[in-house]
Amino acid sequence: MREFSSCKQSINSCISQKYFSIAHLYNEEKTMDMHIHDCYEIYYSISGGKQFLIDNRFYDIIPGDIFLINQYESHYLAQIDKEVHERIVLSIFPDYLLNLSSEKTDLNNCFKHRESSAAHKLHLDPEAQRRFMYFIHKILDSGGFGSDLTEQAALIELMVFLNKIYNKNCNNQHTENQSTHNAQVDDILTYINQNIQNDLTIETLSNHFYISGSYLCRIFKAATGTTINKYVTARRITIAKSLLNEGRSVTETCEKCGFNDYSNFLKAFIKAVGISPKKYAQFNR
Repeated sequence: MREFSSCKQSINSCISQKYFSIAHLYNEEKTMDMHIHDCYEIYYSISGGKQFLIDNRFYDIIPGDIFLINQYESHYLAQIDKEVHERIVLSIFPDYLLNLSSEKTDLNNCFKHRESSAAHKLHLDPEAQRRFMYFIHKILDSGGFGSDLTEQAALIELMVFLNKIYNKNCNNQHTENQSTHNAQVDDILTYINQNIQNDLTIETLSNHFYISGSYLCRIFKAATGTTINKYVTARRITIAKSLLNEGRSVTETCEKCGFNDYSNFLKAFIKAVGISPKKYAQFNR
């Protein structure tokens, strides 16, 4: 399998081929805004030193951390330091992984189960890190006769391996520190997610928290790496995708996500997803 050196190229390949792809990254690409994409993402940090904002949860990243992100979860990688950040990013088309599952074994479980307080994060001990990289190298080194089956078999083994660790973590009820290291910003994030259907302008938020709009924007950007407007829009699009996938109408979805009119919803959805809400709903029935 080809090893990509660009995360965006890897994601595009995964989606267009309806398969899976791997990127091994050392240098920073242009930082993406809070975003979502139509594939699963397994993010394995080799060097650490960053923070992940996934939906309304913040995670510090240390070497050996793995993050499991589904196609409805908005996420953003904050640059905490400027050191070289080595990581492996595996993108998987959801329907492809579903077809690899069986009645007894749902390989999608680690992307769908979100009841744990640290639902997105696993930490691999040194032995588990070696085993993870063994599967990655097995996929990348496959070639010649039977390469497609070798890739598929290695991916199945990898997903069984990760789901076992994920299930064990859920059973242990491990609690992860999800703070932005700024209590005021933590409160703002909580308020936004509890009121996502309501009016969430800078003025509304600044009035609620009794701070100026400029100060609000400054502390939020400093703590999260993204702006309030971009964060709110990404969270609303995340919810919209999930509702449309459940079979809700476009009109109902627009209302439940907090967009003040359909034209704004349409523009934001197309910018984030690439197609209209109506077409997205048709493709996911």
